[in-house]
Amino acid sequence: MDIQRIVLFAGLAIVSYLMVLAWNEDYHQPVPTEQVAESGRIQSDNSSADAMVLPGEVSQGSTTANRANEEFTTPETGQSVSSPASSGVSVSDQYITIRTDVLDLVVDRVSGNLVKSSLLSYNKSLNSEEPLTLLNNTENRFYVLESGLIGQNGPDSAKNGQAPVYTTDATSYELAEGENELTVNLVHTMDNGVQITKLYQFARDSYEIRVRYLIDNRSSENWQGNFTGKIVRDQSPDPTSGPSMGIKAFLGLVTSSPEDPYEKYDFGDLEDKRINETVTNGWMAFLQHYFLAAWVPDRDQPAQFQTTRRGPLHVMGFVYPATTVAPGETTEIGASAYVGPKIIDRLEAVAPSLDRTVDFGWLFFISLPLFIIMEWFHSWVGNWGVSIILLTVLVKAVFFKLSATSYRSMGRMRAVAPQLTRLKELYGDDRQRMSQEMMALYKKEKINPLGGCLPILVQMPVFISLYWVLFESVQLRHAPFMLWIHDLSVMDPYFILPILMGASMMLQMSLNPTPPDPMQAKIMKLMPVVFTIFFLWFPAGLVLYWLVNNILSISQQWYITRKIEAEMATKKH
Repeated sequence: MDIQRIVLFAGLAIVSYLMVLAWNEDYHQPVPTEQVAESGRIQSDNSSADAMVLPGEVSQGSTTANRANEEFTTPETGQSVSSPASSGVSVSDQYITIRTDVLDLVVDRVSGNLVKSSLLSYNKSLNSEEPLTLLNNTENRFYVLESGLIGQNGPDSAKNGQAPVYTTDATSYELAEGENELTVNLVHTMDNGVQITKLYQFARDSYEIRVRYLIDNRSSENWQGNFTGKIVRDQSPDPTSGPSMGIKAFLGLVTSSPEDPYEKYDFGDLEDKRINETVTNGWMAFLQHYFLAAWVPDRDQPAQFQTTRRGPLHVMGFVYPATTVAPGETTEIGASAYVGPKIIDRLEAVAPSLDRTVDFGWLFFISLPLFIIMEWFHSWVGNWGVSIILLTVLVKAVFFKLSATSYRSMGRMRAVAPQLTRLKELYGDDRQRMSQEMMALYKKEKINPLGGCLPILVQMPVFISLYWVLFESVQLRHAPFMLWIHDLSVMDPYFILPILMGASMMLQMSLNPTPPDPMQAKIMKLMPVVFTIFFLWFPAGLVLYWLVNNILSISQQWYITRKIEAEMATKKH
């Protein structure tokens, strides 16, 4: 019985620790740093678009072409490549809009960078019809995807004096009904006659964006430049992350290479270390809860992965080796970007290991099968809450025999409770003799004293894995169940499910034998209350799983207990 007491105390300690983490998560959120406030003022003054950019500072202009004097290095020279100051362009024609069936984008004609993206299939919040904005360059948040041609003759190099301004045939583009692809051309002609065409290519029902440059050398000399892709972001908090019982979604950079498929860098890591390494067949992505923005260099194309700072902004990207275009020739170069939700199937199709950004935790080998099964159920029933119930029934069926063995042991222990009381009266003052007599009784009646702990212990890996599935799967974001449950990924707003779960746990405890140790008996009575409080902040989908599991367990345990009590009564007669 000492082992049982240790197990119970250990369980309570873990629960208490997690509750402290939850409290800390909900009521002690860190205040954004001064850098966040500073980065929010980057776009505040359109009138200073032509202001000079000093080293380590960020211009107050309205265009993403504003750079610090030092950015990335080219693989050939290893020297820093400067970027140009901004170019004065009237606000009325500076931006073009692009709309597909899943994306609503804004591209800045100055440098041709992607400065805003709205995901049309995802709302900003549960009760809002406004689409979620991922990339943005407003006063409150700076998060954009840049791409350009730097190096010796690149139009995005500082030696040109100002950022390239692209011309377009229209200021608005839309993927028409019945069309599967959309290409948007931005054209810039350099002073020496070299024509640069920047293409954005989209496909229906896809968050992948192909960014290509067509370099038509109409000059009399060789043209040379380096393609670069960058993720530029401030340190503002994750807008899609909420309270999560001590677990927070990762916010930061992830790089992938054949040698190291998944390496994470949070803001602190980016402060302490600058990345500068050559990678072939890799990618880099900036992750937040449910969503990401990624750059994927072309297959078999070496790329120099680098990070740096631009004042308060983090610059994360890559540079290709120099591309040379002879006079009269045309060359194409570019990469792919992904701006959208973390959906395994979509990410697998974009790049190897990109699906690992859906982080199911250290029990991923359990979480992933659970998600696949639950997704299969959803394809049949169309409701994620019903899918969770069906998954619970399936898990219960898998562990049915183990649970039955445990419940039979507990049923026998309940049946011999009077004998245990008599042993306590006889040997209460001699703990060693009492333990010996109890073990002898357990052996005679084929009782496992730890049998009652087995169902919970076996369920814990499944429980933790399902938590990560609910926490990380964007499919369950704002997924309704029924009645008052409008979002299974967050806590029950009225705490009805946790209270029902606690009541079911108390009913289940009533079927268990009363421990002979008074302290242990008090702990067992307290457990439903502690678990109810603990589950108040859990995602409603997870509480639904535990509630249904309790109901199934009560049914199984009640049947087995009554059956064993009948058998014991028959033996007495």
